[in-house]
Amino acid sequence: MQAKKRYFILLSAGSCLALLFYFGGLQFRASRSRREEHSGRNGLHHPSPDHFWPRFPDALRPFVPWDQLENEDSIVHISPRQKRDANSSIYKGKKCRMESCFDFTLCKKNGFKVYVYPQQKGEKIAESYQNILAAIEGSRFYTSDPSQACLFVLSLDTLDRDQLSPQYVHNLRSKVQSLHLWNNGRNHLIFNLYSGTWPDYTEDVGFDIGQAMLAKASISTENFRPNFDVSIPLFSKDHPRTGGERGFLKFNTIPPLRKYMLVFKGKRYLTGIGSDTRNALYHVHNGEDVLLLTTCKHGKDWQKHKDSRCDRDNTEYEKYDYREMLHNATFCLVPRGRRLGSFRFLEALQAACVPVMLSNGWELPFSEVINWNQAAVIGDERLLLQIPSTIRSIHQDKILALRQQTQFLWEAYFSSVEKIVLTTLEVMSSRFLPYDNIVTDAVLSLDEDTVLSTTEVDFAFTVWQSFPERIVGYPARSHFWDNSKERWGYTSKWTNDYSMVLTGAAIYHKYYHYLYTHYLPASLKNMVDQLANCEDILMNFLVSAVTKLPPIKVTQKKQYKETMMGQTSRASRWADPDHFAQRQSCMNTFASWFGYMPLIHSQMRLDPVLFKDQVSILRKKYRDIERL
Repeated sequence: MQAKKRYFILLSAGSCLALLFYFGGLQFRASRSRREEHSGRNGLHHPSPDHFWPRFPDALRPFVPWDQLENEDSIVHISPRQKRDANSSIYKGKKCRMESCFDFTLCKKNGFKVYVYPQQKGEKIAESYQNILAAIEGSRFYTSDPSQACLFVLSLDTLDRDQLSPQYVHNLRSKVQSLHLWNNGRNHLIFNLYSGTWPDYTEDVGFDIGQAMLAKASISTENFRPNFDVSIPLFSKDHPRTGGERGFLKFNTIPPLRKYMLVFKGKRYLTGIGSDTRNALYHVHNGEDVLLLTTCKHGKDWQKHKDSRCDRDNTEYEKYDYREMLHNATFCLVPRGRRLGSFRFLEALQAACVPVMLSNGWELPFSEVINWNQAAVIGDERLLLQIPSTIRSIHQDKILALRQQTQFLWEAYFSSVEKIVLTTLEVMSSRFLPYDNIVTDAVLSLDEDTVLSTTEVDFAFTVWQSFPERIVGYPARSHFWDNSKERWGYTSKWTNDYSMVLTGAAIYHKYYHYLYTHYLPASLKNMVDQLANCEDILMNFLVSAVTKLPPIKVTQKKQYKETMMGQTSRASRWADPDHFAQRQSCMNTFASWFGYMPLIHSQMRLDPVLFKDQVSILRKKYRDIERL
């Protein structure tokens, strides 16, 4: 009898375990397939061997004991059902994509035009949102006629949706629903910097956005809708509306190391979201070349929650000037704050300090068009202690390339509110344009009277593959400062020194076509068009401003110069003094707009002789060019 009981108990336990494994396996496979589907939609791939950090699909959720809330007076008890309802209300259109929630007919009819609702009486708008609206209204996309519009932007201030903020707009739900063009948010774009509030800081903007798109800071990969939303950077109210300071990388020094290897200075959250990582920074701080400084002095009741480390941390924090640290550091730590984004991100980019990202699950700004692995180190909050050894192992050439990319990104996309807004609109508008006719990265630019052999083109392309960020080509020119006239001069004399490679016979990356078209002001391009001259100088200005590097001249056949300047339709133009006067005028106009002279002198020439080896001349790859 006892044996039968034991057998029955074992059989029941085995059955329960089998059921658990079966249903647990189904759940695991379902969740894994959902993650894989999500990764596929976001264009994520398995990490390549050269990635510094492993990729984890989910951000860790910090554990906060119930008795360690930040402010006992503001305790908010939220039930699981309330949290679920709040999260589901964030994006009722979470499955929205361009093909399902956007009306393309409006764009096909009139092109990509953006309409801003007129400001309503009595509605206050924060300065930051006023700057955003002004940037839209000053752009080439703007239309004052809603019937011509493809995209609509609210005049109601949606930037700060933290209920505890003085900038919070009340009753936004009813105000939005009353707009006669709202149409459940279809073809609308909503800008947002802050969402959610203590203690959860969810991404809820406080009203049903329907089928609207979001241009949002601190957006998570989980809630980001690829090719529909746009991730924008968190910027302060003091961020310049237009212009903006240039990046702080003045010289491409080798080695590119600075006084400090890694720095951070900011708040230490004692409890709540964002506290885990910042509370652990002292483990990495060494007081020498790694300075990770935090202070407990923030909030009205910080002393009520201070711990045993606060006094020591506060004292250490006051010893260092943040700006001095920023400008003298190779890497800058960018840990998450209460939300995923941080002001430290843009500060690091401008200072040419390579950002080390510690914000699991953050969809980085303009990820649709920017490869952040070329400008930042993507870390993981769970691997904090590995950061020093990881960044110390990065080669100096890689560090220099990362720093140069920070400067390009800062000046092209982030240095002003206007650039952030225009980049957002450019990302939106590019979704309605056909693919570029140019499908290769390299562009071979030739004037109609240029004579190059296929061997010369092949050699230039081989060189360009090693320097894809620069203009590589044959005819070189130079600039100089004319003291007598107190202006920049232009010369075509053949010397050892040059600062431009003309696009009459050159190879460069196709991305510079995009920058030339969309980044440069219409006034400069109009000048080029009216003179039918100077476009090659302007392209050299642009590329040197972006890269902080000179172009690269390659050696050509001796007869190349004679052919280029021979009896062609343009021969008289090269000898025409007006031609050089125009080019000098262009150069000074360009320098005035850029605010400095971006062209850089160089004496480097790459010659096929470098390819010589101990083999027969018949086996040499560039033997025709070598016969000078």
